[in-house]
Amino acid sequence: MDFIEIVRMVAALAVTLGLIGLASWGMRRFGPDAMTRLSMTRKERRLTLVETLVLDPARRLVLVRLDNEERLILLGEGRTLETLKAPARRRKTPETAA
Repeated sequence: MDFIEIVRMVAALAVTLGLIGLASWGMRRFGPDAMTRLSMTRKERRLTLVETLVLDPARRLVLVRLDNEERLILLGEGRTLETLKAPARRRKTPETAA
């Protein structure tokens, strides 16, 4: 190996690291947030995931809110097993917390 090949390898490494740095900067600057800024504003979602609880490897409980009404769904074996209306949550007030 002569001196020219070593310089060529170092230059190739510098170009490669520079391209990786440029791609990193571009993703931070123009990444996924830029696409959401360009898209039209969406109306508020009707369905939100409140909480999930894994019961065992085959089953899980999912609490979802749809139009300000909460539903408790038991999922398992690739299908929905049961859907129940969840009771309304009570918020703790200073009187009830004591």
